[in-house]
Amino acid sequence: MITTPLTLDLVRGGAELETVERGLRLHRLPLPYRGREADGQLTMVERQPSGIHLRFRTAATVVALRLHATRVSYRGLDRARGQVDVLVDGVLVRRQRLDDGDALELDLATGGATPRPGSADVVTVGDLAPAEKTVEMWLPHNEQIDLVSLESDAPLAPIDDARPVWVHHGSSISHGSNAAAPTEIWPVVAARAAGVQLHNLGFGGSAMVDPFLARVIRDRDADLISVKLGINVVNADAMRVRAFVPAVHGFLDTIREGHPDTPLLVVSPIFSGIHEKTPGPGAFDPESLRAGAARFVATGSPDDVARGALTLEVVRDLLAAVVAARSDDPALHYLDGLSLYGADDARALPLPDGLHPDTATHRLIGERFAAAAFGADGPLTT
Repeated sequence: MITTPLTLDLVRGGAELETVERGLRLHRLPLPYRGREADGQLTMVERQPSGIHLRFRTAATVVALRLHATRVSYRGLDRARGQVDVLVDGVLVRRQRLDDGDALELDLATGGATPRPGSADVVTVGDLAPAEKTVEMWLPHNEQIDLVSLESDAPLAPIDDARPVWVHHGSSISHGSNAAAPTEIWPVVAARAAGVQLHNLGFGGSAMVDPFLARVIRDRDADLISVKLGINVVNADAMRVRAFVPAVHGFLDTIREGHPDTPLLVVSPIFSGIHEKTPGPGAFDPESLRAGAARFVATGSPDDVARGALTLEVVRDLLAAVVAARSDDPALHYLDGLSLYGADDARALPLPDGLHPDTATHRLIGERFAAAAFGADGPLTT
């Protein structure tokens, strides 16, 4: 078997590969930002390779990827493991759930954390045709991954990729929470439908209109950009109207410093009944935890909206107004998140935990986004 060095021309959609004791750790944020400005939550989720995949040409009949996962689990709650999707010439040929790796078990009642070490997983795809083909190995969106080795029975070569680069920033929904597999998260569904390269900056619990994230986007190569803002600010009760509006303007100003004419789409939150009229902070529902499940509730008061508190309804109006106020930017556009998933959809496909879509709803959102943003005359049409 041939061992191929793992480099960023093979590992697509990431920012950096960090050398660690057991291999290469994937990062979606570059230094110095992840070391200087990321809090514990963002540090955890930026290491989860949402949207990252290996992509190469080969005539190999067998390819084996060894990786070591680290997952966060919650005592008393069943949480789905990460999976690896293997595509050959665009067709899914294998989906393998990870069974090993390290775990950090959190106790939501006490706040305690218990580490549980494990071993590496090996994802092997065999019986491949001995002809040149494109292989993609999409990594779990919901577990930290250290790449250990990549082996095959014939050489692997990186692919020059001329497809437009789409940089997307959002919350845990863009990260892929509650989707079953890495190619089932809505940004990947949309990117594959549109034929673009995705760089996913969707970070669970961390789309806070942070100035440094705007600088990350500013400094990245990008042909198309979208930012989906609001839900994390609401469910953290992180800002009021007075702070949110100039923060969004500043975020867009910073992006425009590096991409003055790049198509830029501002996307407001999808429907979430708990926060439509009720501000945050959001919290776990204690009754659901006692029943062995996790649901979210809003703990703020609707009366606070008059004093500037944010709800999803308020945020949508504010984002639309921000984009309208920047009418001198012809490449800036707005997309109402309710067109991706609205109240009628919530009745047909309710959010299992009150906040995050399931796999079927991720697909629905991805298909609708692809049609609205990348379709004929869409704001991100190339």
